[in-house]
Amino acid sequence: MAKKTNVVVGLDIGTHKICAVVGEQTDQGPEVVGVGIHPSRGLRKGVVINVEATMEGIKKAVEEAEIMAGCEINTVFAGIAGGHIRGFNSHGVVAVKNKEVTDADVDRVIDAAKAVAIPMDREVLHVLPQEFAIDGQGGIQEPRGMAGVRLEASVHIVTGAVAAAQNVIKCCNRTGLNVADFVLEPLASADATLTQEEKELGVALVDMGGGTTDIALFHGGSVKHTAVLGVGGNHVTSDIAAGLHAPMAAAEQLKQRYGCVGTDLINRDDMLEVPSVGGRSPRSVSRQILCEIIEPRLEEVFHMVRREIGKSGYEDHLVSGIVMTGGSTLLPGIIEMAERIFNVPVRQGVPANVTGLVDVVSSPVYATGTGLLLYGLGQQDRNPFRIRDSDPLFYKVRGRMTEWFKEFF
Repeated sequence: MAKKTNVVVGLDIGTHKICAVVGEQTDQGPEVVGVGIHPSRGLRKGVVINVEATMEGIKKAVEEAEIMAGCEINTVFAGIAGGHIRGFNSHGVVAVKNKEVTDADVDRVIDAAKAVAIPMDREVLHVLPQEFAIDGQGGIQEPRGMAGVRLEASVHIVTGAVAAAQNVIKCCNRTGLNVADFVLEPLASADATLTQEEKELGVALVDMGGGTTDIALFHGGSVKHTAVLGVGGNHVTSDIAAGLHAPMAAAEQLKQRYGCVGTDLINRDDMLEVPSVGGRSPRSVSRQILCEIIEPRLEEVFHMVRREIGKSGYEDHLVSGIVMTGGSTLLPGIIEMAERIFNVPVRQGVPANVTGLVDVVSSPVYATGTGLLLYGLGQQDRNPFRIRDSDPLFYKVRGRMTEWFKEFF
């Protein structure tokens, strides 16, 4: 198989599915040239719980993408989510050395902003600048070249559990893949589905996956709040399985084929054949019962999302409303329910600004994978992570010590 050096691969390792999106930069913009998708069996709520099963899913998804793209895949940009993710805002201040802000001053003020104490079992995934201030004048997006003596920076810091990240890296490494970088999944989905105008005016991205619901809130063109809730589409499936006494696989099929939000969207006389457990005969159940099981769980999830947005302090700044993406948003009627609960405009987010296999990836299912691809196209020079079987904590500590010595000696 041909080996292309200019392709970039986004790998969405989710609770419900593992998706690989292959693309390259062309004169017309980012072009998607291959897609691979495979059911995920080794994760729960976005965290690896079975290495072998996760490796198998990654291998099958990547092989499918390789065949479609006609190339060999060695390096990926991987998404990360899960209940271990924490995001918080921080502030830093430095003196401008030559009364004109340079790249070095910007680097120093961001370093000052991220100089917060975090436990050794956590690591910083992203440091996202929000805005800068020079001599008390705030709202500055690009301070380089401006005159002043005091430079301040507000940043949003995202941290995650070291062990969770290492398990993803090991699963990729053992299938022959290097991980070039980690990206918080709602940030990747935002790159694929949001416009710059929406980010400026204020928008919340809600990515409903199988095991988690991820939130990223933007205002003034920058990230103001991120959160990962440990509920998703699999919880709806579990409710269906419990309510209809059906196997989980059958409950998932019923949700995808016949599920909807709002009993006014269905014919009350519609009947479904529901498989039973333990070899019992299938039963006929009204479709209305299925919808009445789905609706309360989704209402609960949306109220959790609304509380999280309220905690951010930007609930009244969502001029562009809410953009919902992820496979769980494919249920008919879910956008209307969201508008009723959030009381703001809501639209479904699908990948945009890409060429190539647009008809394949134009679905909320591929939002994260496409976003990882777009991120990777701008980060191709980064060194990949690769964990050997030796103690990774040693290398983490050694890296911190090396940086400390370089700074002071």
